[in-house]
Amino acid sequence: MNIIKDHPCEILHIGFDDTDSTLSRCTTQLAFKITDYLLKEDAKFIDYPLLIRLNPNVPWKTRGNGAVCLRISVKNHDKIIEYIKQSIKEGSNIGAGANPGIVFFKGYKVPDIIKEFSRIAMFDILSRQKAEKVAKEHFLEYAAFGNGQGLVGSLAAIGCLLQRDHTFEAIAYRKPEYCGTARIVDVSKVIEYSKNTFPYTFNNYDQNHRRILITPHGPDPVFCGIRGECPEVVVSSLERLELEEKLDGYMVFRSNQGTNMHLQNELKLSHIKAYTAGYIRCKISAKPCIMQGGHTLFEIEDPTGTICSAAIYEPTGLTSIASKLEMGDFIEIGCGVRKATLKHPKILNIEYLSILKLVQIYDMLNPLCKSCGKRMKSEGRNKGFQCDRCKYKDRTRKKIRVLRNRNIKTGLYLPSPKSHRHLTKPIHRYGMEKLSVGFYPESKLFTRWFYSSR
Repeated sequence: MNIIKDHPCEILHIGFDDTDSTLSRCTTQLAFKITDYLLKEDAKFIDYPLLIRLNPNVPWKTRGNGAVCLRISVKNHDKIIEYIKQSIKEGSNIGAGANPGIVFFKGYKVPDIIKEFSRIAMFDILSRQKAEKVAKEHFLEYAAFGNGQGLVGSLAAIGCLLQRDHTFEAIAYRKPEYCGTARIVDVSKVIEYSKNTFPYTFNNYDQNHRRILITPHGPDPVFCGIRGECPEVVVSSLERLELEEKLDGYMVFRSNQGTNMHLQNELKLSHIKAYTAGYIRCKISAKPCIMQGGHTLFEIEDPTGTICSAAIYEPTGLTSIASKLEMGDFIEIGCGVRKATLKHPKILNIEYLSILKLVQIYDMLNPLCKSCGKRMKSEGRNKGFQCDRCKYKDRTRKKIRVLRNRNIKTGLYLPSPKSHRHLTKPIHRYGMEKLSVGFYPESKLFTRWFYSSR
């Protein structure tokens, strides 16, 4: 059945954000609870719940800067809207710093201005006032609590249709009595399913650091999250864990995680703003230097001649590559812009490094001895060279120009998995991008995309 054409209901898009704080709660868990209610009210989901990660450089984010959008076909939308408003108000950690917002849009096609708002929210800073203006101009119902900054993410989530590249995540939630206790996971099972499902799941286990990547470490209600290319594989991988802890349930999200969506914007060094993100093609204008702590700092120059500092931090595992760069090397970087301080100018924090072209570097070396082949020693300015081994002398010889082995290759370099942001595209996903999907998945949702033990 085609839900859009045959179901005599109205399409309702529900976007909300910033319901958690650094201390507790989780926006996706609130989405899980609301979804449980909606399914019991016979709402028809025309898309998977969306988990949209916005600009990760926003300074007031809590953790992953994730907003949620639920798209449903429903009859009694007034009752549902009131229920969700109350759920957001009661389920948010407002007293501890959460500033939730919620937006409702009725209709099938999302207006272009909302889609554009969402596109910009991936890499720039947008204000609550701008979000309110757009919502009012298009007669969207909305509500805000605290300072209401969550309205930005709420509107952006509605405007993000994920019609191109996207991934999925099955997130499992804990019962209240387990929150704050250690999460027990069989490491061998994580390694096993990760090997069996590669490349269709990702960021499960960091082999180099022997570290599980699917579980958070705080007191929030998420037990684990498994990311991959389709709902079937993330749900089956979750089931393969055979967890002993009784879960509250799980839900599959469609998401922009692992897509580099925040780095699709081309930055101009002459116009960079703090907290923005994007990519730049540039050349190295000053040889990299190793700073205290093992971080690598260097300068880049764009085609306009504008120069800016860029940094690669030690935990990324990229500093050894960055330290081998030379003046004139041509690169592309994905980065976020760190705000200037009284002591330091704006700095580009690099998320990926793509070496496009390497310059040839020559070293000037002493000549080899014609008699024994050992490298000779200079006798002084304009005095020629002498071999220490056989004492052969030659006053006519000059230093020779030798091409240096750079010990570095062109290509793409990414941080180690433990340093990946939610939006970081893993190396194996290059070439696996989804190029086009329908406006909404509609009735093709995987049957086991949602489970609740309630």
